[in-house]
Formats: sequence, structure tokens, C-alpha cells
Amino acid sequence: MPIVTPLTKLLGIRVPVVQGGMQWVGLPQLVAAVSNAGGLGILTALTQPSPEHLRLAIRETRQKTDKPFGVNITLLPTINPPDYEGYARVAVEEGVKIVETAGNSPSKLIAFLKSQGCIVIHKCTTIRHAKASERLGVDVISVDGFECAGHPGEDDIPGMTLLARAAQELKTPFIASGGIGDSRGFAAALALGAAGINMGTRFMATVESPIHQNIKETMVKSTEQDTVHIFRTLRNTARVYKNKISKEVVAIENRPGGAKFEDIRELVSGARGKMVYENGDPEYGIWSLGISVGVIKDIPTCEELVSRLESETEAIIENLSRMRVERAKL
Repeated sequence: MPIVTPLTKLLGIRVPVVQGGMQWVGLPQLVAAVSNAGGLGILTALTQPSPEHLRLAIRETRQKTDKPFGVNITLLPTINPPDYEGYARVAVEEGVKIVETAGNSPSKLIAFLKSQGCIVIHKCTTIRHAKASERLGVDVISVDGFECAGHPGEDDIPGMTLLARAAQELKTPFIASGGIGDSRGFAAALALGAAGINMGTRFMATVESPIHQNIKETMVKSTEQDTVHIFRTLRNTARVYKNKISKEVVAIENRPGGAKFEDIRELVSGARGKMVYENGDPEYGIWSLGISVGVIKDIPTCEELVSRLESETEAIIENLSRMRVERAKL
């Protein structure tokens, strides 16, 4: 039996699995592969250097799939912000109906997208932010636990508790994000009340992922202990791969008197992080990685991965149901 949830019904997808909107990774080849496999692929707007480049990426994706896909727009804390309105406008002009938003002060962006008839998925790391986004009228809330790659917020609440609290507090459908990389995590998220899951790290280690093969193989060899948090002292925590660069950043942050961003700017350069995915050297720069890397043991196609998640999660649900039947016989 297929897994039918409010998410599958709302988005028109077969499997309630959303691919995370990852910088430098959410490109047409991966997005289309995820959508063709039955999930929801997400293009990362800010990977593209301009709104017009996003337009071309949307068109390329549409050439590769006729299934639903979305666009991620993340609002960054920066002095010179990207053209968020331009990216959103292009997405709407190109007929994209699903947009994932993340970051601070999203109200204007969400209002525009809703006025254009878009389905909005907003990513939150706390219940208070989730309830605020609910008041803004978002359609789905992506509840992002402490285990996630990238920015988990500053409250350090793991997914198990955060999802249970979301089930208590939210009326809007929510999906589980952070720390999920296999069918056990998928089933657990559903049991906790989620309408689906969001996976970033797991989709990085797929055939269609546009990153260097050596990085994928590094992920397979890694464990759940191979990530580290940086920017903790700057109150902008990010979970990344534990390498010589990230260790140096943490050491600088822990110096007496602390550190300013200027002290680590060169080490955490986005250009260096992007180069990791191109040259295959996992030590070259900072790159995002969630602790779900610990359950990644292979590099399947997206079709193989989504199919496996679907069938194995269905089997887990059926086994749990049988436990109830067996108990009734006692």
C-alpha cells in the first residue's frame, strides 16, 4: 500500500520525501531525478548567480521531468542581500508552484508567494518560529532538528523532541528534517506526526548528485561522529564535515576573548566550500553535512533510494501493525 499523507495529496507526489534545497547541490540533474523517482526535488535558487540563471535552471529541470518540483529561497544574514524578490518573481513567472523558504524575516516573501498561488514550505528550527510561520499562512512547515546539516538554530533541540512538540502545537502539516537517512528514520518521523520527510545529506550521496565522486565515497566511509559545529560563538551555528579547516575554525572561536567573523572569513569562504564538490578534496574547505551520514552505506540512484525508502518504510509500518494484532491474540 502506498504511503498517503497530507503532503502527497498537497504536492501531487507519490512518496512523501522532499530533497533538501542544498547550496551547490540542488541543480537540475538531481532535482529532476528525485522528482522522477516519486519525491519532490528542490532547486536551490541562491546556487544560481542571478534570477535569470535560475530561470534557465527551471527550464532545464522541466526538460528532464514532468513531475512536480520546487525552488528553495533562503534568506541569509548578510550586508548585501541577494535579489530575493527577483528569484521569487522568476520562479512564479516560470510556473513553479512549490517554493521552500528558510531564514529570518520571511513575511514579505511568503506574502508575495501566497498572493501568486504558490504552495509554501517554510523551514523552522523552533516551535515558536513554526507557530509564527503558521500565522503567516504557510502550507507546510519543515521542522529542522539539531541533527541537520547547515544551520540548526541555537536551541539545540533534537528531532525526536522537536517533532513531538510540533505534533502538539501545530495545526499546519509538517515534515521532519534533519538526521533522517533511511527507512527507520522515515517511519519514525511518520510515527511522530510528520506528513513526510526532508533529506539533504542522503541525497548528496546518490548517482545524480552533482558533487565529486570522492566526496560521495568520503560520506560512505564517514560515521555520525564526523561532523562538527562552527559559528557557535557567533550565534550562527552550522553543522559541517569535520576536517582540518573546520577544526581550525573551532579552535579560533575557542581562543580567549573569542573570535570575530573577520578572523575566520578566509577559512569559511563559500568559494572554497564549492571547490570541495568540484575537486573532490574533503579537506579543502567547509562543506555542510548532517549526522545522518552515519547511516549512509552506498551511493544509489535516486530511483533506487526513493523506491527503497518507500518499500522498507511500508514494511516497517506493516510490522508494527502486526505487533498490535499479535498482542490482541494474547
